[in-house]
Amino acid sequence: MERIGVIGGGAWGTAAAAAAVRAGREAVLWAREADVVLAINREHRNARFLPDVMLDARVRATGHLAEAAAADVVLLVAPAQHMRAVCRELARVLVRGVPVVVCAKGIESATTALMTEVVAAELPEAPQAVLSGPTFAAEVACGLPTAVTLAAKDGELGRRLVAALGSPRFRPYLSDDPVGAQIGGAVKNVLAIACGVVEGRRFGDNARAALITRGLAEIVRLGGALGARAETLMGLSGLGDLTLTCTSRQSRNMSLGFALGEGRGLAEVLAGRQSVAEGVHSAAAVVALAARQGVEMPICRAVDAILNRGAAIEETIDGLLARPFRGE
Repeated sequence: MERIGVIGGGAWGTAAAAAAVRAGREAVLWAREADVVLAINREHRNARFLPDVMLDARVRATGHLAEAAAADVVLLVAPAQHMRAVCRELARVLVRGVPVVVCAKGIESATTALMTEVVAAELPEAPQAVLSGPTFAAEVACGLPTAVTLAAKDGELGRRLVAALGSPRFRPYLSDDPVGAQIGGAVKNVLAIACGVVEGRRFGDNARAALITRGLAEIVRLGGALGARAETLMGLSGLGDLTLTCTSRQSRNMSLGFALGEGRGLAEVLAGRQSVAEGVHSAAAVVALAARQGVEMPICRAVDAILNRGAAIEETIDGLLARPFRGE
């Protein structure tokens, strides 16, 4: 696994390519945007999505999907709601048997499918793994210490990927629970919006701590219904990612919730952004998936109501606070 293809030229795709180069691999990053390709190759920075980070000159970008797909392993870092379309394009050029690593965090809104289910439908011949965890892209790209979960049903594939991608500053911990790794990463985006609303409303640290804890309970309930293990959800891709995303406005999802909590409209907030806040798109899918599994997720349901159903923030919060008392 010497040549790593990275599919997706956003902040996280750029950071993943930087981490691969730091691990001693060759990295080829595919971006749809011509200006991103040009800036990375000429200026060694992603001026559109990660403008403040200088990249190693060995990170190379291309606008040709086949060039990035000609690799020993391919990292899928396209936004969750575009993953299916990207995989359909990739299916025309990916060599049979080349493994793919799902790096997007989300649930497909049209189908409530996990990303591994989307990839399996479009790239059925590709062995799969999932990479997820507490990862702010700018910190990974700069080489700050980061630990992640790398989950694969095939243990040998997982070990090879850890060896290929791991370095002293980017530490993958091996798991055999891809479902758990995905549920933690997807649901925490929705919960981070809720934490942002709490911050924007100036409800205090007690409220945020309660929301994180009760949000983790929602993650565990949904993950358990889908066959995930509780220890996965208490690890890097669950509690670790939840803690990071819900405690810093560097998080796109939390900062979006903060703006909503301060009274700005969703359309206004989204209009001023280049990067995707996955929680906006995953909220309805998480709620629909939970309903199908008979799982109660009141915080996620409240976020969905605010984002997609025109619910007023103050009334929605009052409704959560008025819920009957119950055992923990």
